[in-house]
Amino acid sequence: MDRADHQQRLPQIVQNLVQSVIGEPRMQHLDRVLLPNRDEIIRGINLLRQLIFPGYFGQIGLTRENLSERLGELARELHDLLYEQVRCCLRYRERIPGSNGDPDACLACDEEAVRMVGTFFDRIPAVRAMLATDVQAAFDGDPAAQSTDETIFCYPGLLAITVQRLAHELYELQTPLLPRIMTEYAHSLTGIDIHPGAKLGRSFFIDHGTGVVIGETTDIGDNVKIYQGVTLGALAPAFGQALRGRKRHPTIQNNVTIYSGATILGGDTVIGEGSVIGGNVFITTSVPPLNQVSAEPPKLKYRDRRPKSQREGPAVLDFQI
Repeated sequence: MDRADHQQRLPQIVQNLVQSVIGEPRMQHLDRVLLPNRDEIIRGINLLRQLIFPGYFGQIGLTRENLSERLGELARELHDLLYEQVRCCLRYRERIPGSNGDPDACLACDEEAVRMVGTFFDRIPAVRAMLATDVQAAFDGDPAAQSTDETIFCYPGLLAITVQRLAHELYELQTPLLPRIMTEYAHSLTGIDIHPGAKLGRSFFIDHGTGVVIGETTDIGDNVKIYQGVTLGALAPAFGQALRGRKRHPTIQNNVTIYSGATILGGDTVIGEGSVIGGNVFITTSVPPLNQVSAEPPKLKYRDRRPKSQREGPAVLDFQI
């Protein structure tokens, strides 16, 4: 078959694709209200970072004199962006068909969007106060950090926590869809998956971070530090939607450290205050306060692969990575 033959077949190929799309409603979004704009939500996250950390991202050269003007610009731009995306999410929740451009399609959605966005802006100063403790915890907890500026600019854990804390406020306001888009975007950048429903205490530090998973109903206290590869998950995900709305993920009390690769599962599982969870452990029951949990060291077996004639001296390791 040459290119010309293939081009002649394209109408039939397209028709087959159309039939496939129409026949599988789970994988298409047709003749319904428009979905929120993911690109606009990502732009909103970048604007929010400029609002949370002025002078670090976006416009440079900020001073006390021009700060009010710059924050005013950001607030106006963010308000319009978030209002449009929130009202779109609310219409999606209500399954209202037609265009979002119809001003009369859902007046109640528009009123609710105004309320949600206004309340969200009111909560931003409290989010900044929490994030200030996270910035300090990242600096205090990592001797490799040279300054708090470095933790703000460079640390993926702080980026993931920043986006999650903002998304959590929208989640608490029962904004559909948008909070999850925010945290999954941070997940794609950092490898850190924190559901917007998770409750994070003050001075939270995720070191390195790659592969961290924190589920929706996780409750984390103050001064908690976790390392890469930690999972705070559900014990019985096979039941799926039947568990919606129930406490499925663990509670981590204050001053707990969880080392890399640890898996802690279950809504009834509580890690007591001041405990240390060692690397690569698997926990499905509660741990009392001030306990240390560690896995028994594996038994390593060594076998000398050299011919007997060469076994007079120690084996020379030779391997590449």
